[in-house]
Amino acid sequence: MFIGMTVIPVGKGLDIRGWNEMHPLNGPAWSLFFEYIANIAYALFLRKVSKIVLGILVFIAAGITIHYAFTNPHGDIIGGWSIDDATQMRIGFTRLSFPFLMGILLARVGKLKYTKNAFLTTSILLIILFAFPRLGGNTAPWKNAFYECFTLMIMFPIVILLGAGGKVVGEKANQFCKFLGDISYPIYITHFPLVYVYMAWVTNGKHTLDEPISWIMGFATVIISIIMAYVFMRFYDIPVRKWLAKKIISK
Repeated sequence: MFIGMTVIPVGKGLDIRGWNEMHPLNGPAWSLFFEYIANIAYALFLRKVSKIVLGILVFIAAGITIHYAFTNPHGDIIGGWSIDDATQMRIGFTRLSFPFLMGILLARVGKLKYTKNAFLTTSILLIILFAFPRLGGNTAPWKNAFYECFTLMIMFPIVILLGAGGKVVGEKANQFCKFLGDISYPIYITHFPLVYVYMAWVTNGKHTLDEPISWIMGFATVIISIIMAYVFMRFYDIPVRKWLAKKIISK
């Protein structure tokens, strides 16, 4: 747990869950490992490259992503959470490269235009994209590969541009949107241990989705995750960030 709090990845020797994860007590923390690498790369040289060079890097990253998606027997881009597996490391860097580089490119060249009802429009788009079923099955995995690449490279940048061009009207709407933005990452990085507990409860008790108690406990897991994330954000994350900013910026 202490090592996990430092976000230092671990190998198989400390993989107590047996899922070959670099952060066995908090699976989603694997993305932080790659985000640290991306931010270091940005600080050292990516922030200095020209738009043309950045566009070339985005094109190369897109090619790497498409190649992996269509050559992967499963037809998806899932994985990246193991530091001991070369394939998993490849997936991790593949998942990192295009979104990160495209985000920088959009910030530099994107011309924002006002989007009417941006919150509603982008919300509906995301619901459709996330709810879309897996395509092709085991016989035609290329269909799912096509959909994932289309979603990642076309639709997500469109959603970002639409959202960035939106205007939130009203104090309550501003507060609500700010809350969603503030709480999104705390939920992501703290919810998984609770999910582990819920999974253990289902498995050990041999519960099924036909039982009302399973739905009640699942709903409770969601609510507790939100409350826990808010508490950590409000009383730990925000104060620590303010303290660090004051110490570092003042110098």
